[in-house]
Amino acid sequence: MSKTTTQVSSPVEVSDRRRLPFSVVTKPTGAACNLDCSYCFFLSKELLYDSARQVMDEETLERYVAQHLANSPDGEVTMLWQGGEPTMRGLPFFERVIELCEHYRRPTQSVTHALQTNGTLITPQWASFLARHDFLVGVSIDGPAPLHDAYRVNKAGRATHAQVIRGWKLLQDAGVRCNILCTVHAANQDHALEVYEYFTKDLGAEFIQFIPIVERVDVRELQKAEQGWSVGLLYQQSGDAVTSRSVDPLAYGRFLTQIFDVWVTRDVGRIYVQDFDSALSAMFGIASVCVHAPECGNNFAMEFNGDIYACDHWVEPDWLLGNVRDMSFAEAASTERMNEFALKKSVELTAQCQRCTVRKFCHGGCPKDRFVKSVDGEDGQNYLCPGYEYFYRSIRPDLVAMARLIRAGQAPAEVMDPQVRQRLRPQMR
Repeated sequence: MSKTTTQVSSPVEVSDRRRLPFSVVTKPTGAACNLDCSYCFFLSKELLYDSARQVMDEETLERYVAQHLANSPDGEVTMLWQGGEPTMRGLPFFERVIELCEHYRRPTQSVTHALQTNGTLITPQWASFLARHDFLVGVSIDGPAPLHDAYRVNKAGRATHAQVIRGWKLLQDAGVRCNILCTVHAANQDHALEVYEYFTKDLGAEFIQFIPIVERVDVRELQKAEQGWSVGLLYQQSGDAVTSRSVDPLAYGRFLTQIFDVWVTRDVGRIYVQDFDSALSAMFGIASVCVHAPECGNNFAMEFNGDIYACDHWVEPDWLLGNVRDMSFAEAASTERMNEFALKKSVELTAQCQRCTVRKFCHGGCPKDRFVKSVDGEDGQNYLCPGYEYFYRSIRPDLVAMARLIRAGQAPAEVMDPQVRQRLRPQMR
C-alpha cells in the first residue's frame, strides 16, 4: 500500500466547523467475515451493496481519517474498527491507518484505536503490531468450548473455539490490552457462573462485556432466519418474532445477576464488567454506554464505501445519512434524520417505562429491541424488559452501598467486606 499522502480537501473544509464528541464504528471489510456465526445478522448487511469485494479503499480511508480528526475535539480521539472481521483487511491497511492518523491529527490530539475481532486470524505479527500501537482489542468469546461452539462456527460449520483461544493467548503474550465480548444467547444463558469463571480464571480476563442476542424477525421470515444470516435474508429492525437462538429476557437478567452476586463479594476493583460499571454510573446520573443512555446520537457507523449510518444496529436504507466523501461528521450529526434518530429513545418510551422504578438504569434500552407490547397493551416495549427489571432490582441495594462509599471518598471495592456491605445496603422491598 502506498505510503504517500494524497491531498484531500476535507480537513480544510471542516476545520472551522463545530467540533463535537462522537464515535464511529468503522468497517474496513464491510460485513465480510471468515466465520459464519449462526446468530450474526450483521453478515446479511452485505446484501445492501452490489460490490462483490467489499473492502475500504485508500481514498475512502484517508477521507475518513481526515474528517474524523478534523471534526473531533482536542485531546484523545478513539477510532473503532469492527466488521465483519476487520483483520481480513490485512496488516498493511492498518499500518497505513497509523500513518494517516499521525499526518492528520492536530498537535493537541492523540489517537487511540479499538479493534473488535473474532481472534481466529491473529498471528504473532498481528499481536506485535497491536501491542506496539497500543490498540485496545476486543475478542469475541462465548464461554468454554461447548458453549462457544454452539453458534460460533466457520464457513464449513466447524467449531472455532480452539482458534479463538490461540489468538487470545498470542495477544496476551504480546501484552495487548484485551477485553472479552461475550454474547448471551439460548446456548449459554443458563451457564452464567461457568462462563464468568472461565473468563476470569482460565483466560485471565479483567474486562468483560455481555451483549444479549436478540434476532428480531418478521414471523413470515422466521423459518428462513433459523438457518442463519448467510441465506440471502437482509436483517432489518422490523417484526415481532425472535429466533430460537435469541436470549430469553428473564434468563438474561438472571445471567447478569448471578455473575454480579459473585463479583460484588470477590472481584470489585479487579474485574470490570461493562453492565456493572454502567449501573453504578447511573447512580450518579452518568450514562456510560449508549444502550442505557437517555438518548441516542453521535454514535455513527461507517461502511467500507464511506456510507454513514445513524447507528451500527441501524445499517439499513432508512437510516443512511450520507457519505464521508460528501459530508463531514458534524454535518451528519446535525441532519434532520439524525436528530430524529437521537430522539427515538425518549420520545418512544412506553407508559410502562415512564413509570418504572428502574428506568434511570436502562432508559428503556436500545430502540432496536422495542418490539413487544407493554403490560398496558402499548406497542414499543423492550423485549429485554423483564430481564432488565430483574437485574436492576436485584443489584440496587449493592449499588446504593457502593455509591455511598464513593460519596464518602472511599473505594467501592470496600463493599466486599461483609460488615461494610451489611451496614451500607438499604433494606429494599
